[in-house]
Amino acid sequence: MSKTILHIDLDTFYVSVERLNNRELQNKPLLVGGTGDRGVVAACSYETRGFGVHSGMPMKMARELCPEAFVIRGNAGEYSKHSDVVTEIIKEYVPVFEKSSIDEFYADLSGMDRFFGCYQYASEMRKKIIKETGLPISFGLSANKVVSKVATNEAKPNNQLKIDEGLEKPFLAPLSIKKIPMVGDKTYQTLRNLGLRQVRSVQEMPMEVMQRVLGANGGVIWKRANGIDNTPVIPFCERKSISTERTFDKDTIDVNRLRGILIAMTENLAYQLRRGEKLTACISVKIRYSDFNTYSKQLRIPYTSADHILIPKILDLFKNLYNRRLLVRLIGIRFSHLVTGNYQINLFDDTEEILSLYNAMDEIRKRYGDKSVLRASGMGAKTIGRMHNPFNGLAPVVLAHRKL
Repeated sequence: MSKTILHIDLDTFYVSVERLNNRELQNKPLLVGGTGDRGVVAACSYETRGFGVHSGMPMKMARELCPEAFVIRGNAGEYSKHSDVVTEIIKEYVPVFEKSSIDEFYADLSGMDRFFGCYQYASEMRKKIIKETGLPISFGLSANKVVSKVATNEAKPNNQLKIDEGLEKPFLAPLSIKKIPMVGDKTYQTLRNLGLRQVRSVQEMPMEVMQRVLGANGGVIWKRANGIDNTPVIPFCERKSISTERTFDKDTIDVNRLRGILIAMTENLAYQLRRGEKLTACISVKIRYSDFNTYSKQLRIPYTSADHILIPKILDLFKNLYNRRLLVRLIGIRFSHLVTGNYQINLFDDTEEILSLYNAMDEIRKRYGDKSVLRASGMGAKTIGRMHNPFNGLAPVVLAHRKL
């Protein structure tokens, strides 16, 4: 049976939600992201793109390119709420779907042509999403994920496009090589140095040449340029790690402040582990200094999700890692080697009081939010917290303004 894969993308999602909440922002240049000089553009409206603005750009540069743009800090909770509404509609319509990000979905419609026309069915779903949410949405429909994603990008803004089976190569051929998923700025420049500009040029060369230039990735890019992709739609992807990091608006050398933030980060991530019934066996700390040099250390530990075990180990890692008398720009921690399980009692170190305390604090957090109970030493880290369970199988909300 031939495959039919649908790719759905909510156009400029953060911008669209802000405009939905404030009609005065319609048709005006809008930037969503970090409001400070070190902030990053998480999303930008189409009105700003003519000035050279794009997502991922430093906010300071975006403001210089488009000084008349409105800058909004953004609200992760609001975006999650609207994303959940769209998710529920898609869940009603399709048998198998994958939520690859807060505003992007894949759905496997294979075999549905026996009962419906897949394109018509996808069109009706798109109309329902627009009607019930008021958000613009685009989709691409083809035989695989890669071609459908490219088709969606070609259909934007607020439109739809179908690529019939067998026409994948002709559709991709005239496009810029930069439109192939997996081709970033560095790879694009490498290919341009070879004289490659259009996807057609990649299609015409042997795969071995691409592999010699780009290694294993060259083979993947060659297949994608030829419209070949067998990646399945994955309805659930279990996380193997969980992390958080913060960039300071002003570089700091305040060790007590850094320690307090690390404690708050560890405390919150440990709660996320317990909430998701997960244990970690590897922890790491990352530091980026003011000269942009970045260092990290990791440590293997017995499986745990307990604050009183994780916090001292994180602080020890930080003490060993922080060995330069330079201002710090960013710090972060990461828990990896995650497995499903509940915290095991240590017969020598744990008491019934400690376990009861964890249960009580976690219940309060579930009812009133992650930041309802905090250690006093971590109270200065005001932005530490999450909007949802990171182990619910959904893609995380990614905002570019998590600053301190």
